Amino acid sequence: MVLIVLVALALRPPFTAVAPLLERIQQDLGVSNTFGGVLTTLPVVCLGVFAFVAPALRQRFGDEKVVVGCLVVLLVGNSLRAVGSTWALLAGTVVVGAAIAVANVALPGLIKRDFPHNIPVITAVYTVCLTLGGAFAASVVVPVGVALGSAWQAPLGLLAVPVLVALVISAFVLRRGSGEPPQPSRPGALWRSPLAWQVTAFMGLQSAMAYVVFGWLPTMLQGRGMSAGLAGLALGVQAAVQAVGSLTVPVLCRRFRDQRPISTALAVCIALGFAGILVGPAAAVWPAVILLGVAQGAAFGLALTVIGLRSPDSDTTAALSGMAQGVGYLIAATGPLLIGLLHDLAGNWTAPMALLMACCAAWLIAGLLACRHRQVPSVQHGGDLTTRA
Repeated sequence: MVLIVLVALALRPPFTAVAPLLERIQQDLGVSNTFGGVLTTLPVVCLGVFAFVAPALRQRFGDEKVVVGCLVVLLVGNSLRAVGSTWALLAGTVVVGAAIAVANVALPGLIKRDFPHNIPVITAVYTVCLTLGGAFAASVVVPVGVALGSAWQAPLGLLAVPVLVALVISAFVLRRGSGEPPQPSRPGALWRSPLAWQVTAFMGLQSAMAYVVFGWLPTMLQGRGMSAGLAGLALGVQAAVQAVGSLTVPVLCRRFRDQRPISTALAVCIALGFAGILVGPAAAVWPAVILLGVAQGAAFGLALTVIGLRSPDSDTTAALSGMAQGVGYLIAATGPLLIGLLHDLAGNWTAPMALLMACCAAWLIAGLLACRHRQVPSVQHGGDLTTRA
């Protein structure tokens, strides 16, 4: 449990720390807005591409060794990004994205294996730690850079510190030994399951909107007249209050046999949050930031919880996690890129807001399908091939 918490605290900062520093990175390296779009999109592409290899790694090495290996790779990636050159920044981002992608897939399977009767609660703890780590990083990277006299290199390099702490704890976990090894599986069964694709769409659309916030919220707020420092603080506040939303998921899941009422309400709240930030009156901006943060925190926690609830066993959870996050994050990668493209073409936030409203509507529909009380077929050899009510 301690390892899950520490790993979660280390996974989100490499992504949330970039947006507040993006303007400084562009000025220091002399790169264009297109490069900025690539830098915010590349991690999400990596989350999609490398998620597909995670189930195979898990089958070969087991959950704990895979998670520890991810920490080592994450340490290397964070250090590489601090070198200060354009190519080191891009290469480090790919390395960081690969490590986080594999860990993202492995951890839900580990939670399903070790806490099968407390999936919503443990997933809530996991997502709260993710959001708190990301919120803290987004809030402090700019003042840390100012204090250290570094434009962006030192703040990005210091993200290696929580990874080192998690590696120390992981030594005790490996000494204790791993749990039951994963069983031989046939993950192809999931790719023929409509429910698995519905869960994938649910994860992907939620992630697309989340990474739009990570990449563009400070820029949106600066367009409303906020300073860069205050806009970075707003991103940190938005990420911090996601923890509140994540904590509501276990309570709500106990009240509802399926999760469709929860997903529907969250889709409406996310739409209202984006609208308040982009076109609402000035007095509504901060309430909209908080509403968006709470709703997106709950949406992310619900998406991860649904992966566990729709799976009959831990091996299927890991396989479904790989599919949902692999395809889902490739869908999500288009979000920040399309928002930047539409903003450049239109010169305002009207077209991007229309796209975000369409994403909210599509996520609402995906939730009505993915949040039904059903399960996907088991990927274990000899498991049930039918979708269970």
